[in-house]
Order: sequence, then structure tokens, then C-alpha cells
Amino acid sequence: MKRIQYIRILVIFFTVSMAGPGISFGQKSHEKVNMTRAALKDKIKGGWAGQTIGCTFGGPTEFKFKGTMIQEYQKMIWYDDYIKEIYVIDPGLYDDVYLDFTFVEVLERVGLDAPADSFAVSFARDDYKLWHANQAARYNILNGIMPPASGHWKNNPHADDIDFQIEADFAGMMSPGMINTASEICDRTGHIMNYGDGWYGGVFMAAMYATAFISDDINYIISQGLKPIPEESRFYAAIHDVIMWHRQYPDDWKQCWFEFEKKHTSEKGCPEGVFNAFNIDASVNAAYVVIGLLYGEKDFFKTMDISTRCGQDSDCNPATAAGILGVMSGYEKIPAYWKPAIEKVEDLKFPFSELTLNQVYDLSYKHAVQQIEQNGGEINKENIILKIQEPEKLRFEQSFEGIYPVKELLVRTDHLDNNITIDFEGTGIVVLGNVKSQCSITKSDYTALLEIYIDGVKTDSFPMPYDYIVRKYDIYHNYDIPKGKHHLEVKWVNRNPDFRIYFKSYVVYDDEPVKSFYPENK
Repeated sequence: MKRIQYIRILVIFFTVSMAGPGISFGQKSHEKVNMTRAALKDKIKGGWAGQTIGCTFGGPTEFKFKGTMIQEYQKMIWYDDYIKEIYVIDPGLYDDVYLDFTFVEVLERVGLDAPADSFAVSFARDDYKLWHANQAARYNILNGIMPPASGHWKNNPHADDIDFQIEADFAGMMSPGMINTASEICDRTGHIMNYGDGWYGGVFMAAMYATAFISDDINYIISQGLKPIPEESRFYAAIHDVIMWHRQYPDDWKQCWFEFEKKHTSEKGCPEGVFNAFNIDASVNAAYVVIGLLYGEKDFFKTMDISTRCGQDSDCNPATAAGILGVMSGYEKIPAYWKPAIEKVEDLKFPFSELTLNQVYDLSYKHAVQQIEQNGGEINKENIILKIQEPEKLRFEQSFEGIYPVKELLVRTDHLDNNITIDFEGTGIVVLGNVKSQCSITKSDYTALLEIYIDGVKTDSFPMPYDYIVRKYDIYHNYDIPKGKHHLEVKWVNRNPDFRIYFKSYVVYDDEPVKSFYPENK
């Protein structure tokens, strides 16, 4: 009898240990959690400070290590004036943060129920630098394609990229313990620039932020954060596997990294990452955040360091990891070593914003209090009672369905008088390039007008601004071309001798994966 009971216990233990991230391994959800006002403020400040510190920490290695890790002999730099100097010499590094500020400003101006269009217009009309899904969405919005269409993969080749994942921090920090509330905010904002895995990345991060207010158990924070993500998504599979490999190799983050690289780093969407080591995919970089959180063991430096050393978008990933830790511990418990750098800039206007960090701390606290009251919580003179939400599953979305990259050709030519012509075979194509100056013009309102002809038939026309802020990120893309051989021509209608069309490369897609280049039995 005792032997049978012992076997049953082993079976139960094995079942729970292998059940995946849907099982909570730490603190269980409580209907209500008490917190002082001071603690809530401190956690929100810790989140914003952690995000800014992490972004700065990883900045020098951003996309310098693609498909490889950063070895221990490469030391990371830090000093008390570091953030202040980056404010001046490289403000574009903080796109992780200043875009969050835009969303916070919209919430303050329009209200907590601000519609997607309010966020989208403010985001698109601002004058900061953007890249990838963000810039493609900005162009879409400025040319009449509003969310959610602006982020859909048929209109945005970067729909699965990291963009919203690094901008969803604000949603989690204003939703303490309220994952579903954070998800709803992410639905309005995340589909401005992303879809599918790109959207899920932001939801996942916001959910971890929301959970970090009520738990200091990293496993629990991650498992709760993953609950809204549909299990059939690639994003869920990527994070689930990281959790499994962490259990298998609990003391070796590099082995976990290697296992992930082997299985999950094949790029399908972003045309700049297909056929090379560059990978800005949300799920890949989210995995590096999770690796940092799991192996960092709640140590602020170790968590940032590991997330950075995983490579690829190595400023965004430690920024997110440190932001989550900052909420979990609160600002007061962030080690003193990091604080002088953040305290030197708290009253300075943040790059590309009219807000300071101190002002954002206050606004996020204000919005969090409003959300708590609107979602069944209580606000007293000194204390706050959070009503904790059980995560609800999101709808399933998947980008780039039914298409596979089959060919890339690097061209790197300038077009002045002749048109761009491409002969290809497949069902889709992305043409990469931009408008450049012939005579070192730094600022101009010039906009090239381009027409697209497929097999001799005009199928599209659009403006392509020279201005970097409102530029079209890719020359052309189309994923709905009938299968077969095609001739594509890009005509420059309003040629100007002061400018040129730089044709960088093109990627061809088909409705089935590329077959081996080698003959069978070779």
C-alpha cells in the first residue's frame, strides 16, 4: 500500500513538473492584495528606472552580436554620467522608452479609454526616430492606413518584429495585478504597429509587469505572463521551450540559449532578417528576456547581463528584464550602484519628449490608481487594495501564413535614370531600399512618386519621402501575387537630379518552403 501511494506521489510530481507554464509554481493568485500607496509609487518608479538603466546598459552591443552570444571577456561599461551622456550623444537609443511616453501622454490627454486612433495619430506625427514595424506603421498611418490595418502583416512586413514588445511597459505599469486590463490596452496600442507574435510579445511583457506588482517569484511572473497567449502560437512555443530548458539546465544559461537557437531562430517575416543572422523577431528577443529573468535569479546586474549577452536586440532585452525586476523589487531595492546615473536625469526632459522621468512616474501612478478604482479595487488614505484578475486567453493571430522565403538577392545599386526591374518566381516579394540624396542634402520635403507594374500591368502607386522621419521603410511589398513567374517594374515618376533611389535587395516568397539545393542521394 505504501509503495502504491509513493508511486502515485511520484506520478503527481512528474505531471506537475512537466505541465508547462500554465502551472503556477510560486504564489497563487489572490482575489485581493493590499499595498500601501508608497509601495505602489516605488514599484512604478522602479519599473521606469529599471527600463532606462537596462536600455543604457545594453546600448553599446545592440545588434553587434547576431546569432552569437557576448563572451565574458567583453566587459560592460557603467558610470554615473552614462545615462546623461547618452541623452545627448545617442538619444535614438531610447526608442524603448520615449514611445511609451507618447502613449502615457495620450492617456493623460484623452483618458484611459483613449481609442486606438488617438494613440496612432500622436505616435505617427511625433518627430522621433523609428525603425522596422514602428516606422512602417507610421508611414501607413500618415498615408491613411489606420490600426489595426497599419500593423497587419499584409500591410507591414515587420509585423512580428520586436517593436510593440519594447513599448508595452506602460500598459503593465498602470495595471498592477490586472493582466486583462493590460491586455486590453495592448490590443488598442499594439495593433498600431504589430500583429500576431509581434502583438503577443507586448501582451506578454505587460502581463509580467502587472504580475510583478504582486509577486517576487520569477517563475510565477513568467507563467502568469504567458497565460493570455494562445498555446498554438509560435510565441507561446518559444517561451514554453525556454522554461522547459531552464528546468533541464538550471545552472547553464548558455546551454538553454543554444537549444533555443537551434529550434526557434529561423526568420520568416522581417525581410532584413531572412537569410542572415540578424533577428529582430519578438519571440526570439522575448526568449532572451526570459533567459535573463530565469538565470538572473532576481539579481539586478546578473539579469541585465545575461539578457544582454544573449545578443541581437541587446539594449531592448535588458531594458524589459530590468523594468520587470524594478517593479518587483521597487526602486528603493535597486542596488545603489545604478542609481546616481538615473537620478542625474530624472528632472531633465527625456529624449524626444516634453516629459521628465519624474513626471512619468507620477502620471503612471495616477493612471494606475484610476485603473484600480475602475476595476474593483479600493483606494484609501494610505493603502490600496488591488483586485487581482485571472488571465484570459487572447484570440489567435498568426502572421505570414502560407508563405515561405525562398530567395534573397543583394543588389545595392543606385537608380537615377533607369527603373528597378526584377524577374522572380513565387507568390510574394519585398523590395528593400530608400530615397537618398545626391548632394548631401540633410533636410528636404522632396517625395519620390513610384508606380508598380507587375507583368506589365500597373498595380500600385505611392509616395516615398526622402525625410527620414516619415520615410517608407521598404520600397514595396506584396504577399498576394499569383503563383508563377513574374516581371516586376518600379517606375520613378518624378525624377529629381538631387536624389536617387537606392535599391538594396529583394526577398522572394512562395507558398511552400524552399527545397534542397542539392540533388537527392548526393
